[in-house]
Amino acid sequence: MKHKINTLLILTPGFPGSEEDSTCLPAQQVMLRALKKKFPFVQFIILSLEYPFTDIPYRWGGNTVIPFNNRNRAKWYRLRMFIKVWRTMTRLKKEHQLIGLFSFWHGECAFLGKYFAKFHGLKHYNWILGQDAREGNKYAPLIRSKPDELLAISESVSEQFYLHYSVKPAHILPNGIDPGLFPTVIGTKDIDILGAGSLTALKRYAIWVRTAGLISELRPGTNALLCGKGPELGSLRQMVLDRGWENSLMLSGEVPHQELLGLMKRCKVFLHPSSYEGFSTACMEALYAGAHVISFTHPEGTNIPHWHVVHSESEMLETALALLGDRDTDYQPVLLHHMEDNAVSVMELFGVME
Repeated sequence: MKHKINTLLILTPGFPGSEEDSTCLPAQQVMLRALKKKFPFVQFIILSLEYPFTDIPYRWGGNTVIPFNNRNRAKWYRLRMFIKVWRTMTRLKKEHQLIGLFSFWHGECAFLGKYFAKFHGLKHYNWILGQDAREGNKYAPLIRSKPDELLAISESVSEQFYLHYSVKPAHILPNGIDPGLFPTVIGTKDIDILGAGSLTALKRYAIWVRTAGLISELRPGTNALLCGKGPELGSLRQMVLDRGWENSLMLSGEVPHQELLGLMKRCKVFLHPSSYEGFSTACMEALYAGAHVISFTHPEGTNIPHWHVVHSESEMLETALALLGDRDTDYQPVLLHHMEDNAVSVMELFGVME
């Protein structure tokens, strides 16, 4: 009789279509690599419901990815996808020794994971990652999760989920980084202001442009760079031109993750203007790269070295100017959370030790 390898099913709305796709859900990529590195004797099978746009299984980081290519289509397309995912999980249960299911975001993945696990007597844990903790999550009343099944990415997300759905996640599983991804060469801190992320209205990068632009007026010679793509890119570039800031502010578009880490090592201040955040990967990476982070959101209940939380645009401007104008500003790296430690915490929930 063939020996069945212990297998963890991971459900996610999306996943990179290849190992070269470094910008798609970088935190989830780092988590999967950490799981594989720390637990090579466990098989991880990733079920990706919406993206990539293919239905052909492939290998990524030594793991099998099974995509369902739903493309965020609704109604009967989604029902058909649910049936396909359930049948696939049923087949995988027959072929493998399942130790449980781990789902990303409190949505369709958590819904499928919860009830498949309940039907088959398996463990299921759901990682709440940010936007899914806000009001209006239509899946939350359907999933009816118990506190012990939920892992919130930060204390603030845990509080948001409890506020809106009266369930307090029993576990905090913070975001983390992989220090091994960072370039080893120590470069010159020649980028004064850096920003990076998805250029959407929610992320409010118009604040980044205004703040960096005003700094360039007050400190001639300022070098500011914004990396990312999204629907706001065109209007942000026009704002730079209208204000005459094109010699100081550069909008590069999306850059590969490895290149972004190199830019972070060159930057002094990382501005993060988002109005809501679970636990920003970019902010954590900037801290480890030796930059100071200024944001409007605070992921943890304690103060974080080199992470400055402000409450207005004017305060963001003042804080950035103070850091840039102080010759004694400390740019030593700050490692907040290592993703390998988080991977160990996840597997301990499923009863698997290193």
